Amino acid sequence: MEDKTALSTDRAPKAIGPYSQGIVANGFIFLSGQIPLRPDGTQESGDIRAQARQCFANMRALLQSAGADLANLVKVTVFVTDLGNFAAVNEVYAEFLAGSVPPARSFVQAAALPRGAGVEIEGIARKPA
Repeated sequence: MEDKTALSTDRAPKAIGPYSQGIVANGFIFLSGQIPLRPDGTQESGDIRAQARQCFANMRALLQSAGADLANLVKVTVFVTDLGNFAAVNEVYAEFLAGSVPPARSFVQAAALPRGAGVEIEGIARKPA
């Protein structure tokens, strides 16, 4: 039987559909895509940098609830509605992952994201021993 546990923390927004905030399985932490929702469910409506910062804050809170942090990320996927925001999101990405070995990454333009967000970020992390 597979070892699989749902992550749940009130320091990140609740799932807005039938999915878990994250899953811990077989030594890895799989984070659901984070849009710029605050833990109270309100949405960050600032520029793309502010939106990306909120996504990373949510990811950090989820990882911390599993005993990990952003430095444990091994793969990240960034979705944006405008690829013209690549440089701005990249700046924020570098802020949050400074000092760590950068994870592998994909950066994709999507036609639309939930709740009209400009960015959504998901990740896979290695759970610390």
